[in-house]
Amino acid sequence: MEYGHANITRSDLAAGMLRDQYIYVLPRGELKQTLIKALRQEHKYLRLRKAGKPEENRGKIANMLSIEERPTEVADRTVPGHWEGDLILGKYKRSALGTLVERTTRYTILVPLGDQKDALSVREAYAEAFKTVPEELRKTLTYDQGKEMSQHDQFTIDTGIQVFFAHPGSPWERGTNENTNGLIRQYFPAKGMLRERNRFYSSISKRNQRSSKEIK
Repeated sequence: MEYGHANITRSDLAAGMLRDQYIYVLPRGELKQTLIKALRQEHKYLRLRKAGKPEENRGKIANMLSIEERPTEVADRTVPGHWEGDLILGKYKRSALGTLVERTTRYTILVPLGDQKDALSVREAYAEAFKTVPEELRKTLTYDQGKEMSQHDQFTIDTGIQVFFAHPGSPWERGTNENTNGLIRQYFPAKGMLRERNRFYSSISKRNQRSSKEIK
């Protein structure tokens, strides 16, 4: 199937209508700007880490299980129940929103944390959020090496969810979550856009309704 310039719109791309298609183009001028705006992050180029800059200086979390130790079914995305998580920080890092995304269905749970983003608060808030998820859909959680997950051992005891940690500076290892965070950022930039809140929650609700149908 071929798509010409007139057939591709931002709404089509955002709605995922071309999700299963591959588009190879070398856009120029107005078409180039249109396609860039349709990208989730709206970045022109891949942003590479500068040479010599430390990848991680937040300290090592005790008893971490590497992402390399995850069950093979996690990578296959054939069995639901495997999640990815992260924090989105507000302006001046004074507030935080936890995001938990199921890898197979993209079902998303938002966990408002306010200014309570320490390890204890995050563990308790995430454990409470997962109470709404059936036990058979609580298998693993892939997270970055942020210190807010330093109480992962107790989190696993509380929820039955085994936590695996991505490598430092490797957001693509949690690609589903990163893509979702990009969507969230369109509605809640760091500087805050409260007037967009209702429209955003409506969007997430519709996405979760589609995910629930996939689970069934």
